[in-house]
Parts: sequence; C-alpha cells; structure tokens
Amino acid sequence: MKLFCLLTLFFTLTIQAQFQINGIVTDSNNKPLPFATITTSDNNNTITDVDGKFTLNSSVKANHFLVSYIGFQTKTIEILDQKKFYSVSLSLKTDDLKEVIVSNENPALTIIRKVIANKDKNNPQKKLNSFQYKSYNKLIVTANPDSIDGRIDSSAAYKDFDKKRINIDSSDYKFKEIISKQHLFQTEKISQYQFGNNKLKETILGTKMAGFKQPIYEVIAFNLQSISIYGAKYELFETKYENPISNGAPASYNYKLLDTVNIKGRDTYMIYFKNKQKRKSSGLEGVLYIDQENFAVAKAVMRIKGVLDISGIHEFEYVPSEKIWFQSNTTFRIVKGKNDDDIKILGGTIQFDGDVEDNFEPRKKSASDFTYLLSESNNFDIHYNTKEPIKNPALYIEIKDDASKKPEEFWNQYRKESLDLKSQKTYQLLDSISIKKRIENRLGLGRKIINGYFPIGPVDLDLKKIISFNNYEGFRLGLGGITNDKFSKNFRIEGYSAYGTKDGEVKYSLGTGVLLDKNTNTWINGYYTDDVREIASTVFAVDKRVFKIYDPRPINISTFYKYISWKANVQTKIIPKTEAVLELARTYVQPEFDYLFNYNGQLYSNYVMTTAMVSIVWAPFSDFMQTPTGRNETDKQFPRFTFQYTQSLPNVLENDFTFGKIDFKTEYEKKYLNGQKTSLLLQGGYAMGDVPLTHLYNTMPNNLTKETVVQRITFAGRNSFETMFFNEFFSSQYIFFQIKHGFDRIKILKKVRPSLVLVTRMAWGNMENPEQHVGPAYKTLDKGFFESGIELNKIYKGFGLGGFYRYGPNQLLKFENNIAVKISYVLDLGL
Repeated sequence: MKLFCLLTLFFTLTIQAQFQINGIVTDSNNKPLPFATITTSDNNNTITDVDGKFTLNSSVKANHFLVSYIGFQTKTIEILDQKKFYSVSLSLKTDDLKEVIVSNENPALTIIRKVIANKDKNNPQKKLNSFQYKSYNKLIVTANPDSIDGRIDSSAAYKDFDKKRINIDSSDYKFKEIISKQHLFQTEKISQYQFGNNKLKETILGTKMAGFKQPIYEVIAFNLQSISIYGAKYELFETKYENPISNGAPASYNYKLLDTVNIKGRDTYMIYFKNKQKRKSSGLEGVLYIDQENFAVAKAVMRIKGVLDISGIHEFEYVPSEKIWFQSNTTFRIVKGKNDDDIKILGGTIQFDGDVEDNFEPRKKSASDFTYLLSESNNFDIHYNTKEPIKNPALYIEIKDDASKKPEEFWNQYRKESLDLKSQKTYQLLDSISIKKRIENRLGLGRKIINGYFPIGPVDLDLKKIISFNNYEGFRLGLGGITNDKFSKNFRIEGYSAYGTKDGEVKYSLGTGVLLDKNTNTWINGYYTDDVREIASTVFAVDKRVFKIYDPRPINISTFYKYISWKANVQTKIIPKTEAVLELARTYVQPEFDYLFNYNGQLYSNYVMTTAMVSIVWAPFSDFMQTPTGRNETDKQFPRFTFQYTQSLPNVLENDFTFGKIDFKTEYEKKYLNGQKTSLLLQGGYAMGDVPLTHLYNTMPNNLTKETVVQRITFAGRNSFETMFFNEFFSSQYIFFQIKHGFDRIKILKKVRPSLVLVTRMAWGNMENPEQHVGPAYKTLDKGFFESGIELNKIYKGFGLGGFYRYGPNQLLKFENNIAVKISYVLDLGL
C-alpha cells in the first residue's frame, strides 16, 4: 500500500482549468493575509493559503473578483485579458466588524463552542437514522506543463544573444512533453455509500486504474481524508489529527473570526483555526464555514503544511427537508512542501527545496517540483432515512466482482463530465506502457518477495526455508514452496525439506489445501510434518507469517524436541473482524535433550499427543475490505486480541496424556504526530493437567550462558527477555507484560539517524507438579522477572545497539551477569 504513497510524495499545486487567476493578498505593510476570501462575479469563491496566495478556477471567465478579509476594506479587482497574476493590497477598516455574539471571550471561540454543542443535531450520522448515496471519484497525478521551463530539448551548448554559453538540461523539456499529452497516473471509481445502525459501508460498483487490468486494491482502500467532518479525529493522508470541532478542541486550537460569507444562500461565519503548538508541522490548520443559524459546518478546508502540503476540502449542500448540511463534494490535494535534502525514491531522485540561510541561493526547480496529486469526489443520488438493509455491514469496503470490468457506457452514465483528450490518452498510453514493461507482473513479484516468496512459474519459492542457523541443527539448508494461482486458485500444495549440518538429520513437510469459500477465505488443509521445534515455545496458529532476512533469536537456541505430526485444519474469516483456525492433530514427540516425563510413576522419553485446537484473532477496531480475491484487513487498528485453546483427546489415536492449554495475547499500539510510538503487549498462558516440559512455557529467553558480557553479545529478539538465560525458567502458568516507547529518529550525521526506544519487560509464573519433570534444572517465576533497557535502532544502514539490565527478586549476584548488550537490525522497506 505504501507504494502508492511514494508515487504521490513531494508535489506542488498548479491546477489546470478552462479559466484561472492567481495572485497574493497582503496588507498595507506587504504582509500576507492568510485565508482571505476571493469571490468572482459569478459567485465562484476560494480562499488564500497561509502565505496569502490563491488560485481560482472557473469554467467561465468572470469580469471581476472581490477580495475581503475581516477588519479590512473589501476591494474589487477587474480581470484583464492578458493578466494571470494579481497582487492585491487591502487597507484596514476604520470601523470594526459588527458584534456577532455578545461575549467577553473570543467571538470565534464562542461560535466553535456552539458548533460543538450542536454536533449531534448537524452530523448526518447522528441526526439521520440512515442514508445512502453514490459517489464518483477521480484521482490523478499530473503537472501543469505551463509551469515547467520549456526550453529546447538538447544537451548541447548553445549561445544566447550576449554570447554566453549555456548548457541545457533536456530532462525538463522531456517531462513537459510527456505531461502535455497525459497524466502520470489516473484512476476512477463509482461507489455506493450506505449508512445505518451507526455503520458506514462503501460498495465499489466500478473501478478503473490506468496501467492495470486488475486494480491495486490497496490503492482503492487508501484513506486520503475523513468522510465525515464531525468525528473526534480528522484523518488526512492516513494520519489522524484532533478535529477542530471535537469536544476537546478548544484546548488544542486557536480560533479567529475572519469574515461572514454567504454559501448556498445562507450566511456563514468564516473561522480560521490553527494548532496551538508553535513548532512547524504540529497539526491541522484551516478554515471552517459555520452556518449562522444552526451552527453546522457548511464548508471546511483542512490543511497540513510541511514536507508535504496536504489539503482536504469538504463542500456541503443544505437540505431544507432534513434541516441539515449534507456533503456534496470533497477535494484532496498533495502539494510538494519543503525539506533540507533530496529524497531518493524508486531508484530515482525527487528534488525539493529546503529551508536555506539568507546567504545561500535556493537551487533551480526541476520539473518534478511541479507534480501534484488531485482527488475529487462528487456525491449524487442521495436518499435520506432509507429502509434498504446493508449487506455485510461489518465490512468497511466491498468491491464487486465485476467492478473492474465495467463497459464505457457505465462510466459515461456516472461521470460528471466526459473525459477530456488528455485523460483518454492517459489510459491508452499507461495501459500500453504497463503491458510493454510488465508492470503488473513486477508489482506482483515485489509483493511476494516482501512476504518471503519468489514465484517460479506455478510455484512460489519460500525464501524463509533456504538457510537459517541454530545451535542444535547448525546451518539449516532447505527448499520449500507453495503453488500459486497459475497452478490453481482453489487448490494448493505446499511443502519443504531441510537438512541440518550439525545434527545430520533431514526434516520435511507436505501439505495440501482446498478453498471452500472465496469471500471468507475459508480453506480446509491437511499436513504431514517431520521436524524439530524449540521446547516450551508458544505458537499462535493465527499469527501472520512474518518474513525476515534473518531471524535472530533461534541462532542461540540449543534445546529442541523432534515431532512427527498429522494434522487437519480449517482456516476462515467467516466471523466479522476475526480470523480463526480449527485444528485436529496427532503428534509424536521426542525430546532431543536430557528429559523424562513422570506420569503416574511411569517415565516417558517420548509420547503421543492427540489434540483439538481453536485459535482466533479479533481486531474490533480495524477496517476490512472484501475484494474479488478475498477479505483483507485494510486499516490495522489496536487493541487486538488473540485467544487459543488446546485440548488433548483421551483414548483417541493412542494419546498418552490428558491436558488443556489456554493462551492469550493482547496488543496495543499508539502513534503520535511527532513521530513517537508506544506499544504494549500483554501475553499469558495456563496449562492444566499432565503437560510435559516440551509443551509448557519458557517466557521467551534470549541470553547465552557465557562468562562475560562481550561473549554474550548477540542479536536482540523482538519481544524476548534479553537478560534471561535459555532454559533458566519454566512455567505451567505465566503472564508477560512489555511496554516500548520509541522516539522519532535523531539526525546526528546525514546517514546516522538512530531512533531511541525505551523498553521494560516483566513476567510472573508458577510451576505446578514440578516432580513430573525429570532431568533439567530450572527456576520458577513466582517472584517475578524484571528487565529494562535502551535500544538505539537504525544507527547505520539498519544496524543498532541495545543495552538491558535485569533487576528485582531474580537479579543475579554478579553485576555483569545482569547486563546484556545486543545488536539489532531493522530492515526498513518503506512499506
């Protein structure tokens, strides 16, 4: 999904239109006036940005435009045929704006408080029981060729009239030539929105994406801006900000009454808001147009200005029958902002200006500076208080199976305007380029590599199986894979084989699966496996596959058990916002270390376990999308809950022991606007009955039994105790808690930008029936285990360093034995 972000980074706004005027509004001291109102003679209007600049587009040429600003005299400017840029200076009024509200506080703040108090009366999702409408959206990445230097395409040296030699870079000309004929990217979609029972669902009826026969569903689900203006948080480019009309907004924003403006025949207050934090890029700013009668939002302009200049505009129509303002249009723009360095993206370099000192000259703008993204949505066919039921209301987005196959007649029916020649050529040219350069195939390849697979014909080679290392097997060399859609969309075969250079054993697995239901991603699978696994480790069947170039923690593990298992399971997403696995398994277990299990006086060196297991992950706050290829989680939100229950089946297939196990995990993550992130993990397990040590809990140790701190330096795990030695503690019940707080990266040198992370971990546990476990010596966690540390991640090229300290009841006598130094590596794919 983030590939789409990369396509849109660092743009500047120069919008094409049939008629356009540009300019700047200042006061008598030549200081810019932000958010001044510009109105043409045909009642088309816009506002100036924070720098006092404006661009106004219209389908017809106006004779004049008016510039107004609170406390200043309104000025009328005549529009001249050959003039495109207007510099307007306003003079202060001698009389103040008439008092709109009798109050001792800021009148803008008084208005905002009334907006907040009346939100439920004006929010369509609160006032109306239900509604539905259709929406046409068009998104383009393009540039205005008139803004780009149009000199002759040549890399040769030419002479001008002053006999000076100049070198002409041909790249700008070539870019202008391309952008004059087509857009860089273009997509359209027709959606039906339905609201009922406090849930909003989007059903995509048609979608069309230049260069792709099969649309990129992640792009379709990309959340550019909030649909509603009334939520507690306002989302802009997948970042959530405090809404300027949320209940707590007056503590976060400053407000200023700019003007009174007529919109759709109703008088509105024009209120400017800005985050109270003084540092740059600290939050939203913009303008709200507030209906003077009912204090509803009649128009909203939301903006973030920093490295990217991002704006979202919401326009509304007043509906007298419902006495409500209902959204009619939304516009989203990304404009290139400012930064200190050029950024390399997708193998190329996108340049942009940084903040420079007065004695430095800014570089000459390149053609890419004039690229921008524009997304516009127009709502129509609106119905209020409808009784039509919403199918699958738990889904946030549903894409119809034939959405990408709609004929041109379908699009002509819903487009507000017919596609111009430039847009038509965009589809033709990008489709041909995509076929010629096999862009869809390359994108599919990239997706699979990120997930740890490399496609070879009908088989995806499993990159995780090629090589790894641990202290028991030594180097583990293998080959594995799974069939892909070229083999079959409804049937799959998967397997692997591996050889350990230290233990000299061959391990293998073979499995197959049949798709039962595409919409719910329901598969029935069967596997046979002969392999080894770390003792007392917890594996949740529903955990997502994570591909790492290296997996650091197993490098240090030396205690394994061998297992041979037959298992059958069902994987499904049939329950909304969940994924579940139901499994039956028969497993032969042989510990590969000095261990015997004492069961009723009989010592077992190996045993058989026949078990039934259910594993489920629930993400109640995430959004899910139904696509023609299945159901996907489009917006991962927290908290998330994972539950797993395993029960042995007595007297079934030679099962030896009777036991049950309950495992759970809760994850929470919060990202802050300043780049910081806090993550919490609560995990626990409870084993009941007669459970061998191989299937109890070790609470994730990751420290070597070596004499000195230097000898124990190794790679850090993700959620493991870095100061706990392997096989030091075992538990039949435990609870584990971890808190991490990461700060934004600190620039020390250009290529040295570490991120500081503070970590604290703790665990408590107990061992029931310790007499059953014969062989290894171990301790229990009755008094708890505590560890804290500091990580400096991504110091250089992904490598970092961390230090951890063990304290509390299980602290060791020697100070140095409580210290662990670990190397970290974070591969940042930018995805």
